[in-house]
Amino acid sequence: MTAKRKILLIEDDPHIVLGLNDALVFEGFDVLAANTAKRGVQLAKQHKPNAIVLDLMLPDGNGYNVCEELRQQDRLVPIVMLTARSSEADKIRGLDAGADDYVTKPFSVGELIARMRAIFRRAERTPELPELFELGDAQINLAAQTVTRGQATVALGFYEVGLLRAMHERAGEPMSREELLQRIWGLEASPTNRTVDNFIVKLRKKIERAPDKPEHILTVYGFGYKLVV
Repeated sequence: MTAKRKILLIEDDPHIVLGLNDALVFEGFDVLAANTAKRGVQLAKQHKPNAIVLDLMLPDGNGYNVCEELRQQDRLVPIVMLTARSSEADKIRGLDAGADDYVTKPFSVGELIARMRAIFRRAERTPELPELFELGDAQINLAAQTVTRGQATVALGFYEVGLLRAMHERAGEPMSREELLQRIWGLEASPTNRTVDNFIVKLRKKIERAPDKPEHILTVYGFGYKLVV
């Protein structure tokens, strides 16, 4: 019998916790919940969840710092940040802190469930491409989720690996934002959804020698992106 996936909720709003708990349990997940940053970090260390849903605003600390602490504890666990802040700068700050994704409040429980399903479907997928490849002077290790340039190695997040894998599979071929959003996040495109763009910005910082003048992750204006190897 396959063990259930464990999801840790770090959220102090009891109504959100109750709604998410019921929905996730109904979908077949085990759920752990913490209403403080301190308790959330403790549960993450003790139970090694398969994914974490983290609120940005907690009574004993902000989600950015908590995310960094969780990421030091486990470099690979997917972390989805819940935030009432909708600005691009706040979202990018969350990604830079180590979050793999974000959902803006008020949010659809169905959307969050879809993202959890997509996370675990991709985790179970057998890789068909090389797990090691080079982009210029950067060495990409998809299995270890790292980028190495010279003596420096930085971690790749869950969705960053998904993006790189998808674009490397179609290297040199433009991929639309809509296709990437559906394939990586399992979401339908909308005019206000900047998820793909925000993750491309983050990836360029890790891979490109000059992120503002990319050589490998190129914008195809009015369409999407393509990877040049």
